[in-house]
Amino acid sequence: MNDDFWVFGYGSLVFRPAFPFERAEAGFIRGYTRRFWQGSTDHRGVPGAPGRVATIVREAGAVCFGRAYLVHERDRAQVVETLDVREQGGYERLSLTVHRVDGSVLTERALVYVATHENDNWLGEAPLQAIADEVRERRGPSGANVEYVLRLAESLREMGADDPHVFSLADLLRSAG
Repeated sequence: MNDDFWVFGYGSLVFRPAFPFERAEAGFIRGYTRRFWQGSTDHRGVPGAPGRVATIVREAGAVCFGRAYLVHERDRAQVVETLDVREQGGYERLSLTVHRVDGSVLTERALVYVATHENDNWLGEAPLQAIADEVRERRGPSGANVEYVLRLAESLREMGADDPHVFSLADLLRSAG
């Protein structure tokens, strides 16, 4: 069991993992909060008009809900290679502890991709209305940026997660029509 390989997703991996896994479980990580501060020029936007996608940033006392995937050892190398390509727009790999929804530890080491302000696609903090306006206008090879936000919000609601940033952004996008 100590050699189990877990991947934790908090963005599109929540609703579209697109890699083989043995089991999926809702869970959370501590000390991070999700924010739409990362630009996407290869999935939900294009160069010159990047979409806004999720990353996580450190915040004391915060929890970030998502989905953890147990990957079979035979698929490990292929899954990491696939995710390295998928997350190539500025994400780094971390190993973090994932907790089950009940608070117990699911795994001490899950692979998590995190974008930081040091990458070229970093858009950074902005007023929520400004983020909504950008999201509403952006589209990339993986589809509309609005779809990304709304599908993530729906998935988080289904798992009983509380994420005011995502839910407020989704409400702004829905209210504008």
